[in-house]
Amino acid sequence: MTRTVLFPGLGLEFHLDRVAVELFGLPIYWYGIIIACGFLLAVVFCSRMAPRFGIRSDDVIDLLFPAVPLAIIGARLYYVIFYLDLYRREDGSYDLFGMVDIRDGGLAIYGGVIAAVLTLIVFCRVKKLSFLAFADLGAFGLLIGQCVGRWGNFMNVEAYGGPTDLPWRMGIDAYVDGAWQYMEVHPTFLYESLWNLLGFLLLLLVVLKGKRRFDGQIMWSYFLWYGFGRGLIEGLRTDSLYFFHTSIRVSQLLGFASALVAAGFLIYHLCLRRHKPEELYVDCVRAAERAARAEHNKKEENEYGGDGH
Repeated sequence: MTRTVLFPGLGLEFHLDRVAVELFGLPIYWYGIIIACGFLLAVVFCSRMAPRFGIRSDDVIDLLFPAVPLAIIGARLYYVIFYLDLYRREDGSYDLFGMVDIRDGGLAIYGGVIAAVLTLIVFCRVKKLSFLAFADLGAFGLLIGQCVGRWGNFMNVEAYGGPTDLPWRMGIDAYVDGAWQYMEVHPTFLYESLWNLLGFLLLLLVVLKGKRRFDGQIMWSYFLWYGFGRGLIEGLRTDSLYFFHTSIRVSQLLGFASALVAAGFLIYHLCLRRHKPEELYVDCVRAAERAARAEHNKKEENEYGGDGH
């Protein structure tokens, strides 16, 4: 099914089909392809940036094996829990296949983040790595994935907001009150994509300029930036997840709450507590490597220089 999306104020028109291609009769959706592209970009970037955080590229790859499937499960479980009625049949039973079918959408980012954080905690304990340093690196991967992934919502013509007459408004045909109607709405998928892109660039500048003062700084900055922006943007959306049968938007509440907690941690660590550069995990790793090389050189000198020649 092809749907037309307009940006009348910008003179743009798009004809979108959720299905990219069919393989053996099975539809492959643009949503999944775009999510996969965002994931690959995040992996490449984090692998290249890993040494700046004292993390090996191999550790990034090793993390993917447990983290990816668990994050997908977490994202889907979060979505299903708060949209449970969507999978209820007329006889009261649940459509189990529908619950696990994610080819055309239905992934809630907060569920994925929660699952990824829990996985990272266990992974770092097992591998004896710094969770906070790894989480700083992972924050960039999340921003890349979320920035790119929102365009999957565009292809599905979803995650849009309420009516507006702003110049960048998006014109769509939406199914409302049992009938298709033309509406001009906030392109909230675009707002969030651009918000994540800006956050990525600002936090990257912090790292490249050597302004990261403590492990966890980028992680908390991510929660502050993303949580605050998500809280604002969620208030514009018309397809929010709610706390069961209340009027409380789940992502809006979690967004503002996480931003508030993150702000508290950042104020404490940046304004009230002194941090020395050598406390960073990456500097501890480098110091340990230098000490190991020095010890190795000393042993070689003793072996080859102790025979009197």
